[in-house]
Amino acid sequence: MDTKFVAREVIFENLFKRYSKLESCKEQIAKAFEILKEVCVNKGCLYVAGNGGSAADSEHIVGELMKSFMAKRPISDELADKLKAMYGEEGEALGKDLEGGFRAVSLPSLVSLATAIINDVNSGVIFAQMLNSIGIEGDVFLGISTSGNSKNVVNAAMVAKAKGLKVIALVGQKECKLDKIADVVIHAPEAETYKIQELHLPIYHTLCSMLESEFFA
Repeated sequence: MDTKFVAREVIFENLFKRYSKLESCKEQIAKAFEILKEVCVNKGCLYVAGNGGSAADSEHIVGELMKSFMAKRPISDELADKLKAMYGEEGEALGKDLEGGFRAVSLPSLVSLATAIINDVNSGVIFAQMLNSIGIEGDVFLGISTSGNSKNVVNAAMVAKAKGLKVIALVGQKECKLDKIADVVIHAPEAETYKIQELHLPIYHTLCSMLESEFFA
């Protein structure tokens, strides 16, 4: 981990130097960042969901957001001072170990709840039910689907929009159902699942590092 932050503009442009084929979705990635920036400013929450490899990506994204990623993120002076005042040396040491983070939840990680929904209702509403319970207006849902047609991701996007959440979709190059629902759709320019996933990773790494630079530099 580095000790210095890179400017978010540099992070953004470096993505297209390394992956020139992503130029086709440059505008949408920029729009996605603005939505993510807004939810962070407003202290909202980002919910992320996908299936299979995209479920793993959901956990990966949340892991990059909830702790330091590219550079060390100190906690606020206010929290550090409060910990020290309340708990003395122990609190001071804790404050030095803690890192700044964003509010983010990986919905596929809620395994017990997911299996209950599958058993009691059906698999198509796993993420929709979760968002119905905890998503509120002003939050953001990031749905990851290489086809863009995954039923449980599409249903979650529908519920998210109905409840006033912004929706970002990370999909492949083909037209899909999420095109008609999401506020921003990032079409990775590949058709095969594993190739789409290979491009999803640098896209979301860039968005995570841009957020980190924006709020902690």
